[in-house]
Amino acid sequence: MIGGGPAGLACAISMAQAGISVALFARRGAYPDNRTTALLGNSIGYLDSLNVWTRCRHRAAALRVMRLVDDTSRLIRAPEVKFSSDEIGMEAFGYNIANLDLLAAMMSRADGLTNLSWIHDDARSVTPSEDAVHVETSNGDSISAQLVVGADGRHSLCREAAGIAVKRRELGQVALTLNVSHARPHNDCSVEFHTASGPCVFVPLPGNNSSVVWVVKSDDAARLQSLSDEQLAEAVERQSHSIFGRMTVAPGRNAFPLAIETPERLAANRIALIGEAAHVLPPIGAQGLNMGLRDAADIVAVAEAATADGRDPGSDDVLRRYERDRRADIFSRVFAVDMANRTLLADFLPAQSLRAAGLHALNTIGPVRRMAMREGLSPSWRAR
Repeated sequence: MIGGGPAGLACAISMAQAGISVALFARRGAYPDNRTTALLGNSIGYLDSLNVWTRCRHRAAALRVMRLVDDTSRLIRAPEVKFSSDEIGMEAFGYNIANLDLLAAMMSRADGLTNLSWIHDDARSVTPSEDAVHVETSNGDSISAQLVVGADGRHSLCREAAGIAVKRRELGQVALTLNVSHARPHNDCSVEFHTASGPCVFVPLPGNNSSVVWVVKSDDAARLQSLSDEQLAEAVERQSHSIFGRMTVAPGRNAFPLAIETPERLAANRIALIGEAAHVLPPIGAQGLNMGLRDAADIVAVAEAATADGRDPGSDDVLRRYERDRRADIFSRVFAVDMANRTLLADFLPAQSLRAAGLHALNTIGPVRRMAMREGLSPSWRAR
């Protein structure tokens, strides 16, 4: 296993719980920023099965209501849409948690697994051969394995070693991420303002706090980044139309240029890709890490089944099974997020009309609403 982010750690823990010996290559250290993750639907159950969720649940905020607001000021505007988890018989759609708290819980769980060896170093080279993959660290240590799982991000060394090409499309947008405290309670409601440059989302954190993901054009991102904390708090409050009252910006903010990346394969040459090594998409609908956790669950399932049958977990037929299990989920999510983003940015009136009609259907047609809520959490057709 190469990569110590949330998807990589979840996969390593799951593999070890399944009785498979795991070597994890990743430097161990504090998470570098204060970003958060909205864990939706089955992601909570998966983390619970890994004995991770009970270690960090108290640090998370429930997401019981999701509100979508058209804030474009265009000729054709979509109606406001509000979803409530009790409409589909759920206590909450999911929970929002700081990545550093989630990773701390995962590290605590990983430390208790005797068949998980954590090698606190980066992989310098990954070399597949017919019978194994050879991994060498920056310190010159090496290890060989039948299967390597690459959870090493969008600049994946594993993907390059497997010979997998990737398609990348820059979006000309930047996601500004920060956390705020506010005078009024969020009442477990996530609010997403749709602007002409992208969504601005306020996601609950414990107390009167929220994480903010504000997607803007590159020039606007530079301007916002140059503001003082007080000036940025005023700008964020204006963008929220003051529904949360006066705001204070917490220390730490980040800006990430957005792109869509899709590898031509998800596995090859005894290497399987998960997380951002397997898919990169804009932060719309909180799909990224939730998809990565499903990647982890699926590669562990096929590897565990192969090992139980005495088969090689890195063989071509096992990797093809992993690709079949993941392809539809990843393709459908990337397509849906891309279309949502394109129609939001479009100045073309028919595209605006299509978007408005779609949101009107979500707002008024009960079966469509409930189907959209369930599918937004995780694919209903998944066997696991």
